[in-house]
Order: sequence, then structure tokens, then C-alpha cells
Amino acid sequence: MRQLVTAIGELLWDLLPEGKVLGGAPTNFIFRINSFGDMGQLITRIGEDDLGEEALNCIRELGLSEQNIQVDPHYPTGTVQVDLNAQGIPDYTIHTEVAYDHIDPTFSALAIARHSDCICFGTLVQRTPKSRETLRQVLKAGTGALRFYDINLRKDCYTPEIIKESLNLTHILKINDEELVTLKELLKLKPDSLKELAGELIQDYQLQTVLVTLGENGAFVLSNTGEFHYDPGYRIQLADTVGSGDACSAGFIHRLINGHSLKEALQFGNATGALVASTQGGTQFISKEAIEAFRLEKHERLSTKV
Repeated sequence: MRQLVTAIGELLWDLLPEGKVLGGAPTNFIFRINSFGDMGQLITRIGEDDLGEEALNCIRELGLSEQNIQVDPHYPTGTVQVDLNAQGIPDYTIHTEVAYDHIDPTFSALAIARHSDCICFGTLVQRTPKSRETLRQVLKAGTGALRFYDINLRKDCYTPEIIKESLNLTHILKINDEELVTLKELLKLKPDSLKELAGELIQDYQLQTVLVTLGENGAFVLSNTGEFHYDPGYRIQLADTVGSGDACSAGFIHRLINGHSLKEALQFGNATGALVASTQGGTQFISKEAIEAFRLEKHERLSTKV
């Protein structure tokens, strides 16, 4: 049975050194969810402009639903300048006052939320009161949905208050190691190790699970029952890391909501993220069969202390 997964947030153009690529964490996430055979719905907003029309054309080519892609007559389609360092790690300059800052709580958006098995959200969409309130209404409507908070901290686009409110609405938190250290400072957490920091977040905000990605060193997952699994990273030929974290999230959620264990969800998500990091951009198609084949191959694994 196919699961319905909804993501609310940004649809935008990543302006990479080699050209523009359709992106936004929720968009990348829903593309992967669909590629795994589940039903992905994206709630977002684009401008009534050339970039918006081009985005819709790309959405159609990717096989994604347009049902909840709103068109704004006043604000432009979102864009992000992406600069990559020597290691392929992106640095983002995110333009403000764009269409996804003004998402409406439409009848269709709330109806999709009510039927969703999982709702994914992040922090960037909450930088303005309008979209932040719409997100709250979507989460309220999705009473039976698993709430997945892929925090995706972007500079100058969040406050401690927004993060605390979001954590209090969350079942599963996905965060990377650098963001976890940032939260230690923002939320005045005490532990030093990443695992202990994840544990304190679970305790303080009544989370079910925390998924932590560690860059080239893989990922780990910790639950509120104390269940813990670590999966080392893969030695790959890196193209760029754009969309790799979103792919890890999608792989993890896909396995989890389809009845697999936390360990299997972690391993599948980690492998998916690694494969995406070996391609350019966040929406190159990779089949489940390709991911399973990758997992069966012998790879050098990269590990770290957590």
C-alpha cells in the first residue's frame, strides 16, 4: 500500500556555478519519496513569472503533482545562490520576499494534510509569519500524520523561538552534526557528544526519534526507547552534496512508514544520501534497485565517534 507523504516549504531555483537547478529541501524530498513508489505531495508557492513557469515545467517532467503549488501574482519565484567549496560543500545566499514566504492554507492543502501518513517541514518556510502560520494549520489538520522536522538551518532564517516551537510539534527530528552543535549553543544544551545531545533533545521536547547525518561519516539514529544505530559513511566519488541530506531523509522515511525497522531505515537512507552525493543536483533519478545494488557492493566505509 502506497503511503501519502506531504512536504510544505520552499520550491526554488538553486543557482549553481554550472547553471540553475530546481531545488528546495521539500522539493528534493518529495521527488525522492515519489521515486520510491510512495505518493508525495508538495505544498508550496511560486511566482507568476518566467522562473515560476519553468519550475512548473520541471515539476511535470519530474512526475510530481501540481495540485498544491500555488501561484503568487505579487512575489517572485524563490532563488538561492549556491557556491561550492573545494570539498563540494554548498554555501547558500537565500533571497528574501519571495513566493514561498506567502503560502496560503488552502482547502486543498488542508485536505491533503488530513489524509497524510507523514508531513515533512523545515525551518526556512517559517521565516515569515504568513507561511509559518500556514504550516501550523497544516500540521493541525494532519492529526494522524507522523511529523518529520528536517531542520535545515540556513543563516539569518531562524530564531531560537521558532526552533523550540517546531521541536514541540515534532515526532522525528532530522539534523546534521554541525546543526546539532548550533542547537547546543542556541538551546543551552549540556552534553558534549552528539549522541548525548540527541538524547537531551528527545527528553526536553518529547521526541520519538532523532536522525543525525554526519557528512562523509554516515549517520546515526536514536529513539526515545534508547534504541541506537550507527551506519558509517561510504567512500564515493563526490560530485556535490546538494540534495544528499534530503535524499537520506526520504530514504529513511520511506522505509520507516512502510514497516521497516529503525536500523533498516537508517541504512537505506544513508546509502541513498551517498549515491545522490555522487550526482550533480538534488533531483537526479536513482531507483530503489540501484540503491540496493549499491548497498551490496563492497565499499570503503568511513566512521567517526558519536
